[in-house]
Amino acid sequence: MKKLRVLALMHDYMVPPEDVRGLDVVNALWKTEFDVITTLAAAGHDIYTLGLADELGPIRQAMDEVRPHVVFNLMEAFHEVATFDQNVVSHLELLRLHYTGCNPRGLILSRDKALAKKVLTYDGIPVPAFAIFPIGREVQRPARLAFPLIVKSLTQDASYGISQASVVTDDARLRERVVYIHERLGTDAIVEQYIEGRELYVGVIGNERLHAYPVWEMKFANMPEGAHRIATERVKWSSAYQKKHGIHCGKARLQRAGMEEYLQFLATRVFHLLQMNGYGRIDIRLDGNGQPWVLEANANPQLAYGEDFAESAHHDGVPYEALLQQILKVGLQWRADRAG
Repeated sequence: MKKLRVLALMHDYMVPPEDVRGLDVVNALWKTEFDVITTLAAAGHDIYTLGLADELGPIRQAMDEVRPHVVFNLMEAFHEVATFDQNVVSHLELLRLHYTGCNPRGLILSRDKALAKKVLTYDGIPVPAFAIFPIGREVQRPARLAFPLIVKSLTQDASYGISQASVVTDDARLRERVVYIHERLGTDAIVEQYIEGRELYVGVIGNERLHAYPVWEMKFANMPEGAHRIATERVKWSSAYQKKHGIHCGKARLQRAGMEEYLQFLATRVFHLLQMNGYGRIDIRLDGNGQPWVLEANANPQLAYGEDFAESAHHDGVPYEALLQQILKVGLQWRADRAG
């Protein structure tokens, strides 16, 4: 790839320090940002870092000063509102800037778990039965939802608000957990049929033409008896908890012939139906009967070196630097004004 001027767009508090000597980069909040900008710089690109606070004006200023070929978008919210990230991307499109990651429509459809499930159900994609519990409404379980159930935030990702207590087996615990989501996260709650089974992830990259990486699995080697094998906040973000309970991710071993290819097809189908592009991860639960259930579609997933998305790409023969180069290439090829 030719040398590019890349504007790395990130939260102002996520801008890595210029000198990281003596710092714990591996566990730093800004590890993803550091991995991306240092890797792209080492690949020969000119990297310009822009930390965004609560104003969009600096983007236009940087555009005039840098004249970037592409914006590497690492924003996950705006004004600390997760659903506002789509508006930042819309702003990039209005400025006619090329950018990496998902378009605004794909962000809207995939971020709202209920909306995504409705779209997928229409096209016959298997998803767990669900109901929405808005803030301020009485918590009353529909008869069609049978226990056990799992309670999540309707719009938050990264397992925020999910713990072992999220899986409920009676109406009292259901009400308690829904109120917890309302009060702690400040979002509506979505309640889904809990699927006992394997936790699988499929990374996808591309625009119209998609490629799925090998199926990845979160493995629970030493969980306490009776604990649910789910991706809770502690499972995802606590290295001590992961080590204690033997939690790690790796290539899924799928015994049934053709299952990996089917899961990859399913992931790319979901990606298309939700009008996503760039790169993303589809979360799938595989039950004891070998039936896959699509749980979520994650646009712009965690992109740090050594994380699931990058590791699955590496297993597919795409090392980290090459992965970032592919993401840049896909971003440069995306034409927002040609979107259907």
